Amino acid sequence: MANKNNKGLGRGIEALFQEFEQPEGNEEVVTEIALNEIRPNPYQPRKSFNEEALAELSASIKKSGVFQPIIVRKSSVKGYEIIAGERRFRASKLADKEKIPAIVRQLDEPSMMEIAVLENLQREDLTPLEEAEAYNTLMEKLSLTQTQVSERLGKSRPYIANYLRLLGLPAEVKKMLQTQQLSMGQARTLLALKDKRQLIQLAKKTLAEKLTVRQLEQLITKMNGTAPQKKKEVKKDIATLYYQRSESALRDKFGTKVAIKGNSKSGKGKIEIDYLTTNDFNRILDILGITID
Repeated sequence: MANKNNKGLGRGIEALFQEFEQPEGNEEVVTEIALNEIRPNPYQPRKSFNEEALAELSASIKKSGVFQPIIVRKSSVKGYEIIAGERRFRASKLADKEKIPAIVRQLDEPSMMEIAVLENLQREDLTPLEEAEAYNTLMEKLSLTQTQVSERLGKSRPYIANYLRLLGLPAEVKKMLQTQQLSMGQARTLLALKDKRQLIQLAKKTLAEKLTVRQLEQLITKMNGTAPQKKKEVKKDIATLYYQRSESALRDKFGTKVAIKGNSKSGKGKIEIDYLTTNDFNRILDILGITID
């Protein structure tokens, strides 16, 4: 089955790596490289690594060594830069290893950056803020639009836009999100507050009073002075709103485009879930808990 950590990336890290593989007939060579000659990828979006998980990997490496070589490129300054495998690199240092098996590839700066971002976007433990910064890096370094990023990664443009909006939060609120004190839903809801001067105070209130997203929405509506929608209008459009919110929730769940076609009168309808590759299809089956023997 597909790796559960693959989050529906349209192009996929495997496909991207294949573009830079050696020509057929030229097998890549695994080389032992000194750890002190290697430095992390300068485009690494991950800001923190799980210390407990690193310790476990370090213990495994100390006992059995590194099974999968890391991938590096020669640095234009000195030594090597990691393309993929920074956790193995860090864990090897913790295990007091002097060398690590590695494959050396030739990559330019744009490719180096794109692989670093794509590799990390496949991991479920990337925080919402780190994910947002990864999308922003792709846009800035490769001069891509939100639409181009969404097409490149197989995600909807609103999905990308919702993450990018998090970068507009004050630094203090970003820290709450990064440390998982605030959820993605709470952070997105806070952005709806018109008076941004009150945002930090409201974020602290959310934590202190353990406000749910729904409670926060109601409070922000009141603070914004937004008039409640007329009952007649709500009744008229309630089915459409329900389907739209359901589609959004399913897109976030599966990390891909989802369409709901329903008939509010009969109650019948269908749900369409897009997949881009066989691995992407298997990933969706994993999420649903379906195993095909």
